[in-house]
Formats: sequence, structure tokens, C-alpha cells
Amino acid sequence: MSNTQLPLLLTVCMLSGNCTPKKVDLDPFPSTVISNGTVRMKLYLPDPDNGLYRATRFDWSGIISSVQYKNHEYFGYWKDRHDPTFHEDLAGPVEGYIEPGLNYAEAQPGEGFIRIGVGIIKKADEAEYDWKATYPILDHGKWDIEQGEDWIVFRHTLQSDFGYGYTYTKTIRLKKDGFSIDHQLQNTGAKTIETDQFNHNFFMIDGEKSGPAFRLRFPYQLSSPDDTKGLVALNGKELSFLQEFNNQSVFLNLEGFSDRVDDHRVTVVNQKSGAGVTFSIDKPLYRMAFWACETTLSPENFIWIKVKPNEVERWVSDYVLFENPVP
Repeated sequence: MSNTQLPLLLTVCMLSGNCTPKKVDLDPFPSTVISNGTVRMKLYLPDPDNGLYRATRFDWSGIISSVQYKNHEYFGYWKDRHDPTFHEDLAGPVEGYIEPGLNYAEAQPGEGFIRIGVGIIKKADEAEYDWKATYPILDHGKWDIEQGEDWIVFRHTLQSDFGYGYTYTKTIRLKKDGFSIDHQLQNTGAKTIETDQFNHNFFMIDGEKSGPAFRLRFPYQLSSPDDTKGLVALNGKELSFLQEFNNQSVFLNLEGFSDRVDDHRVTVVNQKSGAGVTFSIDKPLYRMAFWACETTLSPENFIWIKVKPNEVERWVSDYVLFENPVP
């Protein structure tokens, strides 16, 4: 997907369901809870028949709907509707791949291409990949899940007849003040896997709506070629909200970062409740974006992955939760 296509993404998001949430019953979907006594996390499980998320845009593993720490909530369901087959109907720090998929360019209509963490997808008769569409899944691959008291492992194994194959393992572990997401992508095919990977995040800290209560801090001087719409401001290393959102959204490509791993870090603070989070990844940023609507805000961080046959790529996302005194 080109950068010029991304503002359209946000327009479609706002049209697909109002960002003002109402009670949506998610209880019927398979889920689990892990806890270490300080941090409690609820996750929804990949399930081709009954899962909370069965669309083809995002990775199905590690869909986190709730993280509670010191009486604060960091995530939640941000929409007023739910359709398991709709591309954005999920919650938490959900991950995916903007690139169309492995073998998409080579495949003919009706043939398969791969969305990592989803399966082998049937290509439509189309001029280009449609990120908001849900395509038929020809092969879901094999999901294995292991779980302990304060950790959970998702393992997705997939092999194709067009040269691509992998074992993708995502391990989530709770810490005394947060959690980590450890990714390992083992290339079991004959072709090199090369793609971007990103995290949408979807923060909903203490249910506070997007507005002046929030501040985001980055390690570098921020700039953007995109229109802030008078909703947010970039001041040095900080992104702040200028007003409350009212069925509005904003999308920005963020610039200014270097290839230093230290630049891959973002802090989000709800100044009203005092709850905050700092997340980082142990790889350089490939791209950085920011999106917010009325009920959720999403610093979207990207890395680039290249895994040759028989090799393994690993990256770790780290989330540190904290509580500041309220001014």
C-alpha cells in the first residue's frame, strides 16, 4: 500500500462504524486470561470457525482486548458494532502486514497468496490488493496454543505449493509492570520472505476519549507532510491533542526518526488519570504513523523483515506500564 492510499484508509474506517462505542457482546468468542497478580490480560484466540476475528487484514494471534494494571485499563473494544469477518473489528495491539502478501504479484485470480498469521488466501480478479476486503481463505494452516499462568504462546505453521512456508511463533509474557511480545518467524520454504510488519496498538487508556488529556512522546523531533486538521499538534518530540474529537479522525505519517533502535520507542500518557505506557521494539523503525478517532489512538510502528530459507527472524516488543501522580 502506498502512502497516498493511507488517508483513504482512515476515511473508510470512520464510515465502517461509528467510533463511539456501545456495549458489544464479545463473550461468545473463545478467549483466555493470564495474570501475574499485578498485570491481568484478556486475549481472544484464533479459531477459523468461532474466533472473534476471521478477516484477512490482521494477524490472528495475540488479539489483546484488556490489560489491567494498578486499577487502570489500557485497551478495550473501540467500535459500536462487531463483525468477525470485517477487516478492523478487533481490539488491542493488533499486528499485521501492509504489503499485499507473499506470492500476491505472481498469483493469478483464483490462485493462492499468503497473509502471515492468517493463511493462504484466494486472489480475486482485481487490479490491486484491497486491504479492506476479506478474501476467501484456502488454507488456514495449523494453530497451536500453549499457556501458563502468566504467559501464552501462539504458533502458526503454514506450507504452500508455491515456494513459501513458515512457522510463526508469538510469545506474550507478563512482567511486574507490563508485558512483552516475542516474535519468531522461521522460513521453512524455498523462497525468501520479505515484508513489512506493523502494530496498530488501539490504545484506550481508562476509557478516556481522544483529546487534550493525552500526550505522546517520541525520541526524535517530529514532523509530518500530512494535515493535522487542527486536531493535534507536533511540538518538538511531543504530539498533543488540541481539542476533543467529535466523530472525527486524523492520520499522519510521522517523520524525523533515524535508523537507531533507540528511536523505536513511544510513550502515551493519560494526564487525567495518570496512567501511561511506553512501548519499544528491538529493531529500527521502517515507518511510523499515527491515527486517532474519538475512542482510540494508535501510534502505528513498522519494521522491515527479510528471512532467507532455513533462517529465523526474531523481534521483541516491550510494553512498560506506569502510573504518574495526577496534576
